[in-house]
Amino acid sequence: MVKVDKLVKNYGDFRLDISMEIPDGTVTGIAGKNGAGKSTTIKAILGLIKPDEGHVTINGKEASMLTGKEKESIGAALSDSGFSSYLRIEDVICILRKMYPTFDEDFFRKNCVLQRLAFDKRIKDFSTGMRAKLRVLAAISHKSELLIMDEPTAGLDVEARNEILDMFRQYLLDNEKRSILLSSHISSDLEGLCDDIYLIHDGKIVLHEDTDTILSNYAVLKIDDDTYEKLDKSYILGTKKEHFGYACFTSEKQFYAENYQGIVIEKGNIDDLILMMTGGR
Repeated sequence: MVKVDKLVKNYGDFRLDISMEIPDGTVTGIAGKNGAGKSTTIKAILGLIKPDEGHVTINGKEASMLTGKEKESIGAALSDSGFSSYLRIEDVICILRKMYPTFDEDFFRKNCVLQRLAFDKRIKDFSTGMRAKLRVLAAISHKSELLIMDEPTAGLDVEARNEILDMFRQYLLDNEKRSILLSSHISSDLEGLCDDIYLIHDGKIVLHEDTDTILSNYAVLKIDDDTYEKLDKSYILGTKKEHFGYACFTSEKQFYAENYQGIVIEKGNIDDLILMMTGGR
């Protein structure tokens, strides 16, 4: 269990102020637009930046007090980090072998072959997708119990993204107690992998919901001006003015389907969630 309790970090005019939990055996997503605070949250949980207030605990222990062995149970990959571009796979293996006593070299080599990572090339000659796969493999190859990933599929094509998501799924299948914390702005990645999602906007969590609930109960209502004025807005989370009237994001599409005949109801998704909760009214 990872618990983030009233974590605060100030950067000039920007203020991160959040609380969240990542239970064992789950995949938790952090969604939001660029600059919302996703990467700052990840780095604070990993201890790469010191919060001004609040606490991060992992299995009940302050994250800053974890022993070396306890830290080995955490695998991490950030979008702005990686190995030197002049290294080869064999160099990476030497580094991981020294860093982690639990490093599974056979697993790492096998998956390098499966993911078509060339042993004879330097990382600078890898494609963006190959570099992303290498970061993920390095994070999971020491049998980590918690995986923390910041935008792991950013900038990748559909095939490379799916291959990385499959790596995550296999990682979870190998041990049902493993957990993943994943930040992303790619809706299909979040929808296909996460059990629940936190939406961050301007450094604050504006919504936390089960992914299945979002996909089944949330919707976008498209209504004219007259209907909008009479609308019961109890379950409206965000509103955006459109040429036809209003687009309204709701968490209870069934309520509006049963009580308002003739309005257009479109199934909601993570993209709608981000847009309507951060860019509407």
